Amino acid sequence: MNWGIFEGLLSGVNKYSTAFGRIWLSLVFIFRVLVYLVTAEHVWSDDHKDFDCNTKQPGCSNVCFDEFFPVSHVRLWALQLILVMCPSLLVVMHVAYRKAREQRYQEAVGKGGGHLYLNPGKKRGGLWWTYICSLLFKAIVDAAFLYVFHSFYPQYTLPPVVACHVAPCPHTVDCFIARPSEKNTFTLFMVVTSAICILLNLVELAYLVSKRCLECQAARRAFATHMGHHMGYVTSSYKQDDLLSGDFIFLNLETHPPLLPDRPQDHMKKTIL
Repeated sequence: MNWGIFEGLLSGVNKYSTAFGRIWLSLVFIFRVLVYLVTAEHVWSDDHKDFDCNTKQPGCSNVCFDEFFPVSHVRLWALQLILVMCPSLLVVMHVAYRKAREQRYQEAVGKGGGHLYLNPGKKRGGLWWTYICSLLFKAIVDAAFLYVFHSFYPQYTLPPVVACHVAPCPHTVDCFIARPSEKNTFTLFMVVTSAICILLNLVELAYLVSKRCLECQAARRAFATHMGHHMGYVTSSYKQDDLLSGDFIFLNLETHPPLLPDRPQDHMKKTIL
């Protein structure tokens, strides 16, 4: 494994993530990837060789092992980690695409032509949707693999002894699993970390959606306030125009306008406005 490339990808994912996303990344890298690379492969390296059945019938041990271990834990975890990390890399690729577009735009219009993206890494527009979809995909993948593990291995545990009666075994034979307690410990550890990662993804999803909703509400309130001030200004202008024209509203009437009692009765000339 090229750790330099891997470190560069991790730094890019960490740069464009929220605080919850950084916690999720640390949890995945430290408690899942490193545990998988350092420990899990060694624990499950001899699972087939040390799977013993109390019979010498050729092929019986192989079919019994396949019956109780349809898919290896190690291979399932490897596939799970690959699928979980891919959406985060898509976010980094989306940011790189934005930066490339911004660079081409600057080369085309020059420095005084504005910007396509003031901050290419800011989660707005398409990048926001990419990030949201990546969170949903990661949570769904982890939940799906937890369901697959539970369907293959009920309660995520391995019994020390299993009874097998699959052909070509001549009768029901007992098969013994190597180091079941150690394997159960690591299995439960990986299950718990997967559940915590799902919870972090859902919390981050709720945080981003609620933050976006609050921003939209604030923008609507600001727009409504601006429109209210604008309408008030227009209404006051209309009232001033009416007051200015109120002195002439009775000028083309045949009868005298009603005046206050303490004012003299002045006759107004008929005037066409």
